[in-house]
Parts: sequence; C-alpha cells; structure tokens
Amino acid sequence: MTFYYVWFALFAIIAYFILTDNSVARAFYMLSQLTRVQYEKTKWWILHNPANPIVKYLMWRRAMKLAKEIESEILNKNKS
Repeated sequence: MTFYYVWFALFAIIAYFILTDNSVARAFYMLSQLTRVQYEKTKWWILHNPANPIVKYLMWRRAMKLAKEIESEILNKNKS
C-alpha cells in the first residue's frame, strides 16, 4: 500500500510543477507530442516495411489484382 503513495506523491509533484510553471507545462506537452510521433512513425514502419512477410503478401495481392484487371481490359479491347 505504501508503494501506491509513492506513485501518488510523484505524480502530485509533477502535476504541481506543470500547473505552476509554464516552461514545465510546455516541456511536458512537447515530450507527449514527441512520444506520439515516435509511436506513429514506428507503427507506420511496421505496417509498410517491405521486409515484413504480411506486407509482402498484401503488395503481391494488390499487384495481382491490378494485373488481372489490366489483362481483362486488354482482352476486351482486342475483341472489339
């Protein structure tokens, strides 16, 4: 139970500094934005990295779908 009081005291001190000092509030805001951007950058890289086998499959599937559409358009154009 004492451990919870330590966490509470830590966050209370941080909140006090954020509420009383504008530079600390600005630094806290900038750090939260930096954390958010780094998370989004990492997430984008994981979802779009060509070395990822799932992404490779999705790219292959999209390319095959486009190839079939183009092939059917060419065949229909040749019949006309």
